[in-house]
Amino acid sequence: MKAFPKINLHIHSTYSDGTNSIREIIDKSVKLGLDYICITDHFTNSWKADIIPSLDTKEKIEDYLYEISEIQQELTNNRQKLTLLKGIEVDITSSYDYITKMVSPKDFDIILFEYLQNNEGIGFIKNILLSWEKGLNLQKDDCLFGLAHFDPSYFEYSSLEILVNFLKEYNIFFEFNSTYPQFYSQRYKRFFTELRANQILVSIGCDSHSSSNLDNFEEPLEMIQFYGLELNFGRFIELLKLIKI
Repeated sequence: MKAFPKINLHIHSTYSDGTNSIREIIDKSVKLGLDYICITDHFTNSWKADIIPSLDTKEKIEDYLYEISEIQQELTNNRQKLTLLKGIEVDITSSYDYITKMVSPKDFDIILFEYLQNNEGIGFIKNILLSWEKGLNLQKDDCLFGLAHFDPSYFEYSSLEILVNFLKEYNIFFEFNSTYPQFYSQRYKRFFTELRANQILVSIGCDSHSSSNLDNFEEPLEMIQFYGLELNFGRFIELLKLIKI
């Protein structure tokens, strides 16, 4: 298999429900020889907000971004090969006003949307993206958008074309998430065939809540190869290289 960078673009820290600080995550990632990681702590005001900590205030988001920026600078100064990206995982069962007022994509490198389960969810994400585009003059290279641990079964039989057209139009990537291997099982071969045919971007995230599974990306890489999505993944890697830290 072609040698791709070692990436994990779905990691939680103690800013939400992770067990390790960002500093601890960085230290372990450097030791593991990772190339790209993204801290993607939770953002929600839905039912989930009563269960887990999240980035629930402007002040907490500012502290989060500031700490990541400081460590990014240290990595650059120390000429480490690890690239640290700023991310956030947005629960789309949160309210529209809460998301659009609290989250600015210009502050992040990657935004993951979780709980996309129907056509109404597609419409909801579209409205958020259009709001950001209009209000912030958002450009295509300002931020990368993806689906966190997305379950294809919600669209497999009735709305697959709608889903694929949405991903293509807004350049939204599918995440091969090693914590949810059932979502890239062979029963979804038709879905992945459509991703390949429509050049939909694919990424890898481990949904790491502990530093013990920061490098669980071998199986996702194998499945990317199995479905013939190396070009899709390669295009995504090229976009990562363009992100300015």
